[in-house]
This record gives sequence, structure tokens and C-alpha cells, in this order.
Amino acid sequence: MEQRETEAVDVLIAGGGPAGLSAALVLGRACKRVWLCDAGARRNAAATHIHGFVTRDGTPPEEFRRIGREQLAPYDITFREEQVVTVTPLGGENGFHVRLEGGTQVRARRVLLALGAVDEPPALPGMREAWGHSAFQCPHCHGWEIRGKAWGVLLDSVPLVDFAIMLTGWTRNVTAFTRGTFALPPEARERLTMAGVRLETGPLERLLVEADGVLRGAQRMDGTVVPLDALFLKPKQHLPPLVRTLGLALDDAGYVRVSPQCETSIPGLFAAGDVTTPVQTAMGAAYQGALTGWTMVHGLNIHAEPPHP
Repeated sequence: MEQRETEAVDVLIAGGGPAGLSAALVLGRACKRVWLCDAGARRNAAATHIHGFVTRDGTPPEEFRRIGREQLAPYDITFREEQVVTVTPLGGENGFHVRLEGGTQVRARRVLLALGAVDEPPALPGMREAWGHSAFQCPHCHGWEIRGKAWGVLLDSVPLVDFAIMLTGWTRNVTAFTRGTFALPPEARERLTMAGVRLETGPLERLLVEADGVLRGAQRMDGTVVPLDALFLKPKQHLPPLVRTLGLALDDAGYVRVSPQCETSIPGLFAAGDVTTPVQTAMGAAYQGALTGWTMVHGLNIHAEPPHP
């Protein structure tokens, strides 16, 4: 691959969702030179709208990104439609050497990882078709539009009993499915019963999904169907390849461990958004991005370099 001349920036941001865009705005307004690299599959590609984000409730994700980029236009921010391949710490205040997939090399004083997590929905026939259309993770994001309807929830562990009971705040018609994956303790069964949540313990054959992603029900192995309008679940997740190669400290749940200011175990390397927490919302990611930007501005100004020409 052709080697290109090394560029110099204050901050390189990997990921252009709410966290990356929010950080870029803070940094741009603080006179920092920023490269924002945004390429690859979108985690919310199947979602039609963002909800719970003040002033942007109901906005399609691509429109949210368009508006975000448009508002960054006055600042010294360069958008690159390339994935970051490697990030190499240079030690101390020397920053990082970053290589992009097209061969461009960048020396960045700070780096922000805002790539999001990668979902691993269960291998249940129909799940792929329903994902993001009628199979969701977050009732705060999707619950209002389908309130009062028939909801299902996949229970893969006892702690998700609380999640199943919480769903009854949007609808009293909730069915929990363990799919025969584990034995639910009697006290957990009693809690579900007291909350009015029906329990299905047998395995499922498939989800019945129409061509437009609309869920119609969950089919048992005997062919009978539990009618459903929506299904909620907490799928397994893994970190993007770039994050996994950096050898960062992780928390007990497998997310990137960060300080209260979102700095990772590598000084000068920050992470914000879904790679740091299982509590994943656009508003929360944007806040983390802004917090990271403020922290970076402080550090960069304290350890100032000559202005960019």
C-alpha cells in the first residue's frame, strides 16, 4: 500500500455518531484541528428514527448525521470516509501515530474512540428481518410508538427479570421467553407473575416477520404462535476490531474502562459512547463526547504546541 506523508492534527476521532460529532463540535469551537474518520457499517443502520434526544426526537439517523456535519462546517474539522486501521502510542505528549485504511498516516496529539459496540443478536430465524424494525433493545427509544401492544422479551439470565418487569410501564401485555436456555428460579417466576408478565419456558422455532420487518408472533416448536407486535432483548455485544487490538483495560462487563473524564488506560486515548457502557443511548453518547472534548481541550491547552499554520 502506498505510504503517504504524515498529517498533523490535534485530535483524531474514530466514529461519526452522536459521541464523535459532539466531541468534534466542542473541539472545533476551541480552535482545534480535528480529523473525524467515519466509515463502515452503522450500528443503527436498521433504525428509522432517533428518540429521546431533545430537539431531535424522531429524526432519522442519517439526517441526524447530516445536520451534525453541517453544523461543524465553520470549524477546522476534516471528514474522512476511511476506517482507522492502527493507533500507536508515541509516549508522553508525543501523541499517537494513526494509519487509515487508504494508507494515510496521521500524527494526533489525542485520539477518541467513538466507534460503538457490535451487536450479536441470537441466531433465531426471523431475528435478522425483525432487527431494528420490530425487535429492539431499548424501550426508552422505541416504546412510545408501540405502547399498549403485545410485547415479548427474551430472558437469557435472571438479571433480565427486572428488565421484563420494567416493560410493563409501556404495556400490560408482556410475555417473557426463556427458550429453554436456563431454569428460572421460583422467586423470579413469582416476581414475573406478580407483575403480570406471562412466562414461556419452551424453545422457539422462529419469529414470524412480514417483508417490511413487522413482527407478527413467536412460533413455538409445536407450530402454535404467541402473537407479538414487538420483541425486546439484550443481545451479546463485542468491541470493534480496532478497540480490541489496543489492549485497553476493560470493565467486568467487557466494555472499555474509562476515567470520569472518559480517558482509557492509555494516556491521551479516550473512548466515548457505546464502547464504554451497556447503557446505550444517543443522548448519553453525545454527552460523553462533549465531556471528552472539554477534557481534551483542557489538556491540549495546558500542554500547548505552536499553532497550526
